[in-house]
Amino acid sequence: MIDINLLREQPEAIRASQVARGADVSLVDKAVKLDLEKRAALAEFERLRAAQNQHGKLVASAPKEEKAALVAQGQEMAVAVKAADAAANAADEELTKILYKIENVVNENVPAGGEENFVLVKEVGTIPTFSFEPKDHAELGELLDIIDIERGVKISGSRFYFLKGWGARLELAMMQLALEQASEAGFTALITPTLVKPEVMQGTGFLGEHADEIYYLPADDLYLTGTSEVALAGYHRDEILESLEEPMRYAGWSTCYRREAGAAGKDNRGILRVHQFNKLEMFSYCKPEEAEAEHARLLQWQEQMLQKCELPYRVIDVAAGDLGSSAARKYDVEAWVPTQGTYRELTSTSNCTTFQARRLNTRYRDENGKPKTAATLNGTLATTRWLVAILENHQQEDGSVVIPKALRPYLGGVEKIVPKH
Repeated sequence: MIDINLLREQPEAIRASQVARGADVSLVDKAVKLDLEKRAALAEFERLRAAQNQHGKLVASAPKEEKAALVAQGQEMAVAVKAADAAANAADEELTKILYKIENVVNENVPAGGEENFVLVKEVGTIPTFSFEPKDHAELGELLDIIDIERGVKISGSRFYFLKGWGARLELAMMQLALEQASEAGFTALITPTLVKPEVMQGTGFLGEHADEIYYLPADDLYLTGTSEVALAGYHRDEILESLEEPMRYAGWSTCYRREAGAAGKDNRGILRVHQFNKLEMFSYCKPEEAEAEHARLLQWQEQMLQKCELPYRVIDVAAGDLGSSAARKYDVEAWVPTQGTYRELTSTSNCTTFQARRLNTRYRDENGKPKTAATLNGTLATTRWLVAILENHQQEDGSVVIPKALRPYLGGVEKIVPKH
């Protein structure tokens, strides 16, 4: 949720952000109007309540013969106070509904435009060249007997799969490597719930325009999470953290679920875009003024993982129109996928400033002991999708795949996955 003080003092900044995102600018004007109505209703309530309190003192000291009339007046005043309180609460509820629809204010350095208007930050590594026709990850997975899509579809439908043998072990090795790196960087490991309450899902900003991509269990009124970011953001909901002199960092390991609504016909082959996958997510709580520096650190840790997996990649600064509603700024890290002849997103990191924490009422005490809203950031450190790039970039002419050196200690020292036959 945006800062109400920013709405009152700099509504033009929020309007500009909505324009940059391609979002509804009229929501800002509605919010300004409702805020004025709310404050007027609250002022009227407080005026009537003060008059009621004064009248109560008058009744207490009045002569006996005047009390009956004064009590009757007091009852009329009580009705008016109750009505004014209801009006103030109704105005507050209407304002809150609108505020929940306004997206986070984008960072001033974020590129304008849509998905294609990103800014290239850097390219790292050497794109591989092959003396043979490279196979895609789905064909490699079948040849190596490590990905079984046919049986995944048989038991669960499209976009489901089995990771098998060395495929399953390779994913676990990648996750262990990521978890070890996160732990060395001071992250506390968490295995998170994958079912969360509506207020937590709403608080993190995932029930907006992409709510149709989320699995919902109506019998339990719970949502399946598409990232452990949701549970991690809700971990300190309604809490005041005693200190954020150093960022509070968590690494959440979980299975994730996404409908991938609207993606029919796109990336159907293989495991690039699926309904279920595993992920290790970094999540940070920090002071708002330190969020930009923390964002840079999360990106650096992501790059370290890509380098450990020996993948060529690029970093892009995502344009405003392609940001999620909670992100003020986001970097995507995309790895080269040889058979597609392009870079594809493997991971991203977002600076959500105080947007999520304000919704979830997560605060910290400053140096004077005063509660203030925290900032939250997130970034993926490893996920199932990484197998696509690892398999394709490290394939050999005989169909085998060389395992990146950093992963070998988690696989018993094995250097290569070879075809089944």
